[in-house]
Amino acid sequence: MKKTLLPFRIFLVLGSFLLTVLLYIDRTVISVAKDDISGDLNLSATQFGWIMAMFTLGYALFQTPSGKLADKFGPRAVITWIVSFWSALTALTGAAWNYTSLLIIRFVFGGGEAGAFPALAKVTYSWFPVRERGIVQGINFSGSRIGAAFALPLIAWLISLTGWRHTFALLGVAGVIFAFLWYLLFRNRPEESSIISEKEKEYIISNRQQQDKTAAGRLSFSTIIGSGNMWLTMLQYICSNFTFYFTLTWMYPYLKNRFALDGLEAGFFAMAPLLAGAAGNWFSGIMVDYLYRKLPLALSRRIPAVIGFVLAATGMMMMAFAESPQVSIIFLSLAIFGADMTLSPSWAFCIDIGRENAATVSGTMNMAGNLGAFVTIIAFPYMYKWTGGHETFFFICAGLSLVAVAAWFFMKPDKTLEPQTNQ
Repeated sequence: MKKTLLPFRIFLVLGSFLLTVLLYIDRTVISVAKDDISGDLNLSATQFGWIMAMFTLGYALFQTPSGKLADKFGPRAVITWIVSFWSALTALTGAAWNYTSLLIIRFVFGGGEAGAFPALAKVTYSWFPVRERGIVQGINFSGSRIGAAFALPLIAWLISLTGWRHTFALLGVAGVIFAFLWYLLFRNRPEESSIISEKEKEYIISNRQQQDKTAAGRLSFSTIIGSGNMWLTMLQYICSNFTFYFTLTWMYPYLKNRFALDGLEAGFFAMAPLLAGAAGNWFSGIMVDYLYRKLPLALSRRIPAVIGFVLAATGMMMMAFAESPQVSIIFLSLAIFGADMTLSPSWAFCIDIGRENAATVSGTMNMAGNLGAFVTIIAFPYMYKWTGGHETFFFICAGLSLVAVAAWFFMKPDKTLEPQTNQ
């Protein structure tokens, strides 16, 4: 049988891709609306930094709990619930009346979005053969970058047309519609679906990673954090997110203010690094699967990640010397292409070592990464305040990427996390 995606899995990948598009549109819109929100609510740059950071803090803290829920109840129910919940919080963001209310709403919003990628990791584990794991993860993460990229000019236009409050309300409605369709069409495992053909069902079951139902939901947090393998996984993901989250949060206002661009012009410039990130996800996903067929498992994960971090370090180092929006975008696109090359191997690695507990393990990695992102969001305005320039921030991003390169040489995807037998 051909080693290609069959019809229902293509449909499922499209659904998960659209989920990540929605996820990042809803997350990115506040960056585009910065000037309008700050003007209406009288917010300073550092206050707005804390608002964006509070989302990331909530997102980070609820990663592992959300992953455990996905492992226990399945991604069908969990994704339906969290998309509905965060969509309500998207709409509620448009009703914020002051700084404090926005801090609280964004923290809860972040907690609501937390389970999306861990739950999708469980979908990948249950529905896709190991040989397809890299490209599936690459497609999923490319959706988040494409969603964020097109959100920048689109949301800028929509805000100018309807205002920032109505824009958040419209996005909330779109999310509720998606949640309904997901619950209607998706099932936790191919064995439970009446839509998939018997031929494809047999192919998935015979080629996916061996499943152990007794392990589901039994991997304790103490077991996870007691693993040196896991600490390295979290460290390298912190380094990746430290670079990427600049693009997701401060890139748009940075370009707009640094080079005196109007909103729409800044939005189109800011699309390029995010689209480069999408390309990096696809390229890395294909590479992971190709190398899996040719080389040992560890190298199929390590090689794309190391290449990606070297490119990220190079791009962020050169950002410190860029003197025009065009040059800045070229180097930032290189950096984000590289940083996003690390995502497919990172999440494939978590599924490798987590198996039935893939959502819990990947959620823990994502928790650590987003705590790093929280620091990024806060550090960027404060470093400028303290140093009078952005160069130090870009140098730190480059240095962390090199730390991640070293971490990958000690990570072992074949060393699975085993649940405690006495639980």
